[in-house]
Amino acid sequence: MGPPGVNRLNELLEDNTLSIDYRQAQFLLSAAEIEQLPPDTGREVAFAGRSNAGKSSALNCITGQRQLARVSKTPGRTQQINVFPLPENVGVSDRRLIDLPGYGYAKAPASLRAHWQKVLPQYLESRQSLQGLVLIMDVRHPLGPLDQQMLEWCAAADLGVHVLLSKADKLRRGPAGNVLQHVRPAVSKICNKASIQLFSAANGDGIDAARQQLDVWLE
Repeated sequence: MGPPGVNRLNELLEDNTLSIDYRQAQFLLSAAEIEQLPPDTGREVAFAGRSNAGKSSALNCITGQRQLARVSKTPGRTQQINVFPLPENVGVSDRRLIDLPGYGYAKAPASLRAHWQKVLPQYLESRQSLQGLVLIMDVRHPLGPLDQQMLEWCAAADLGVHVLLSKADKLRRGPAGNVLQHVRPAVSKICNKASIQLFSAANGDGIDAARQQLDVWLE
């Protein structure tokens, strides 16, 4: 028997009562331009965050797939828009999870950073099937300038945002809760359609709440 946190995570990943079976998500394609994405129909939820905030780990944890999104010790590996369709469920089809390029990676070529600086706000504002954005921030370094910019783009697009304060296991419960209470009003001030929670891909804390928000957007 493993440590309690690992056991709980395994239980969550094996949950058979999910209204949407995120474990069935599969990679479809990578796109460098909006025009290369699937037809703008159905519903999709995008994941965004700094390159070292744990975005890929969060996506893998929520879908119960350890290698759906690439996890690397080298930040900035996600440099295109990756599309993961979800299976048809109860007559509902055409649903997707979208993994957006990690931002803030200093070693990325300037031309690539400029490209995504232009494409990302266009995607957020023009994509009709986009129902919401999951924004991942490291709980130890939340709400940096680029996180604030992403929230501003979402506010301009009138798009709902759900913030995951990731790597919550790196802090004790009290300090992590204090960060949550401090960041919540600052996030709401930038984007009034934003919600926020603590999250840990290492032990599964917050996975239920994250999946419930996805259910709201995708059902």
